[in-house]
Amino acid sequence: MDLGLANATAVVVGGSRGMRLATARCLADDGARVAIVGRSPDALDTAVSDLTDRGSPEAFGIAADIRDAVSVEKVFAEVGERWHGELNVLVNTVGPGAAGSFEDLTDEQWRQTVDDGVLGMVRCVRSALPLLRKAQWARIVNFSAHSTQRQSVMLPAYTAAKAIVTSVSKNLSLLLAKDEILVNVVSPGSIASESLIGWANSVGVDGNDPYRLMEAIDEHFGHPAQMPRAGLPEEIGPVAAFLVSRRNSYMTGANINVDGGSDFT
Repeated sequence: MDLGLANATAVVVGGSRGMRLATARCLADDGARVAIVGRSPDALDTAVSDLTDRGSPEAFGIAADIRDAVSVEKVFAEVGERWHGELNVLVNTVGPGAAGSFEDLTDEQWRQTVDDGVLGMVRCVRSALPLLRKAQWARIVNFSAHSTQRQSVMLPAYTAAKAIVTSVSKNLSLLLAKDEILVNVVSPGSIASESLIGWANSVGVDGNDPYRLMEAIDEHFGHPAQMPRAGLPEEIGPVAAFLVSRRNSYMTGANINVDGGSDFT
């Protein structure tokens, strides 16, 4: 399906790995000009090369720490300079957050989880808004998590941060409706990300096997889905790509689960 993204300008925050890179790839496949933001220059270089090979003209990476407001402002100043002050697409896919029981999590872990998972998104949207408003059409997608609907006692800080992301996104959809800027949320379930695979390997489970990975998730976090396996990053990207595309012309304020059916249990 042609998503109408040819020559569109898109920023994917945290776009060098996992679900983030999968989303950037979908945008590149449709011909969008993609900028990815991350902290690792080497990972950014590898991802940009991949996006260019997939057909993204002018793909580039920006090394930045979204926990720093000045750094974020510089990111979008560079984006604006390259793309004549306009931006069509912003995707925020950051903030893994701390895992642990309520009793064990420290104040600093709570602060870091909220800073990474919420304030990073807030800073990016705030800095991107002038560029989005100037564009002929614009979309925002923020990533939340299915755990906001199906709780785990081992993820109280992470889940709380993602719930704030969902709430702020809903508020933004109301604020920006008059500008016809659509704001939606994608809530992935248990996805075979690098961090989750690494965790599984550390507890003696082959994290690269999505069936064994789901068994470990069920045992340790209580997050079973109707599907017997964990999801894959490439199963998230197309959903986010549709939401930020011109094919989506009326859906806003929605929270889309991509979670193997866990919300039905």
